Amino acid sequence: MAKIALISDSHGYIDEKVLSYLQDVDEIWHAGDIGDIQLGQVLPKDKKLRIITGNIDGLEMRGEYPDELLFELEGLKVFMVHIGGKPPRYAKGVKEKIRKYGAGLFVCGHSHICKVEFDPSLNCLYMNPGAIGQQGFHVMRTLLLFEVQDGKIQNLRVVELGKRGGNSLSF
Repeated sequence: MAKIALISDSHGYIDEKVLSYLQDVDEIWHAGDIGDIQLGQVLPKDKKLRIITGNIDGLEMRGEYPDELLFELEGLKVFMVHIGGKPPRYAKGVKEKIRKYGAGLFVCGHSHICKVEFDPSLNCLYMNPGAIGQQGFHVMRTLLLFEVQDGKIQNLRVVELGKRGGNSLSF
């Protein structure tokens, strides 16, 4: 079993509240719009990091992190890309990649809207954790916590981090 924290759209911002939720997981997945290369240095060092870039991320971050990831964890194929759309209206080419890869979990960010939905047409679970950062139109900052075991997602929960504003470790 692997415990996962899924975050996105930090836009160079992370606070102690977010960091506290990252302590009890095995892996931290960041679905893009990192905003500052130093974010990787602030995240807990003893966790497996799976980080992709987003549309705001510059050359330095693109040199460090890929723009998409495909991996398998505990028997679950996972596909991550920042701009993914949402079921049934995915971004261009995303639906084809989900099918090609046989992904059982599709992860994206970009919208700043926390959403989890099963897409029966692809036999795939869609996850967007919303945004942990301060930039954007979202009111509530969110992240997702869940476990992966035997190819299945379990114990999924949405964590509301509070409204935008407040103290930060902004870079």
